[in-house]
Amino acid sequence: MNFRCKIGEIDIIGKDKDTLVFYEVKYRSSDYMGSPKEAINTHKIHKICRVSDFYRLINKIDENTKIRFDVISIKGEEIEWIKNAFEYI
Repeated sequence: MNFRCKIGEIDIIGKDKDTLVFYEVKYRSSDYMGSPKEAINTHKIHKICRVSDFYRLINKIDENTKIRFDVISIKGEEIEWIKNAFEYI
């Protein structure tokens, strides 16, 4: 499921056992503009964290629920799934 609000968006939201997972998907056809992973900077991480806060608030998700932030990096036909790509800030 995708989630959008006035703050921003989260590409995919899912569950892994008892953990709520927020996925950021980045695609590049080549490294010309940098790798997909390089597009996840501190500003982007901060924004994803704020959107995840809002999502949990409006969906009344318990504050003790485990959360995780993963990145799906796609370059051409190469796919890399990075679990726990960054910590909540």
